Amino acid sequence: MVLLGIFVVGLTAQFVKPLGDALQGKAALGGALLSLVGYVLYDAVQELSNAPEVMPEQTLVGSHSLREHVRRAFAAREVTVSFFGYTGETLFSELHHQLELLMEDPGRTRKVTIRMMVPDFSLPMSVPGRVGATGVSVDDPEFRRRVDGRCEDYDQQFSDLSRQLDALGRVAARCEYRQYQGLPREKICIFNEELVLHGRYDISARYAHQGQDMYDPKGYNTDLFVWSKKVPAQVAVVDRWVRDLDGEWRLAARPAWSHIPAV
Repeated sequence: MVLLGIFVVGLTAQFVKPLGDALQGKAALGGALLSLVGYVLYDAVQELSNAPEVMPEQTLVGSHSLREHVRRAFAAREVTVSFFGYTGETLFSELHHQLELLMEDPGRTRKVTIRMMVPDFSLPMSVPGRVGATGVSVDDPEFRRRVDGRCEDYDQQFSDLSRQLDALGRVAARCEYRQYQGLPREKICIFNEELVLHGRYDISARYAHQGQDMYDPKGYNTDLFVWSKKVPAQVAVVDRWVRDLDGEWRLAARPAWSHIPAV
């Protein structure tokens, strides 16, 4: 209101001669116009400050986008990738590729930490499992061993690449699988503690294996919600995901087939 009053006085000075003389004529018009601009800006700022906070819309992406997120993560000096889910198949190929590229040219990357958390497939479970006569899931030890063997193979390949990188002496790498107890319901990926992708597997998805229908979640069909520290309103959410997954990692057990030395 003060700015508006200044504008009115200044404008009046242009038409009322005594007042105009008192305010030194033409200088008053410029001051009046500047006062008007200031008033308009002040009013706009007040409206913005009083407006209710609007949360950004949540981004939803397909699991196919994980390749690009892995590539971006490996541009950092210190790379951290944390996964909680089924087998890590949708991450494995691109992670393997990026580790190989580091052996040729590490760029600015000096440290890589990859943490993969998968179910303990040595325990009876309904998913993965065989589709029973009435649609009820039946534990299938042979199929569990098959899935477990896939994770062991990924762990072996990561371990080999880590040792090769360590031998070159340019990048310190540690890539490790651990196991949690429970069904693979959630798929969580965290990149460099700055970006979180989270979704839920379709645990009722069926897959034909050797003439038998199996309940076998497909990670590449899983849509993921995205949280990023680039969005100020999401910083606290990302930090909470990081803390929660750190806790899961501490509780997760090393598989009997782990190829990574304990620390």
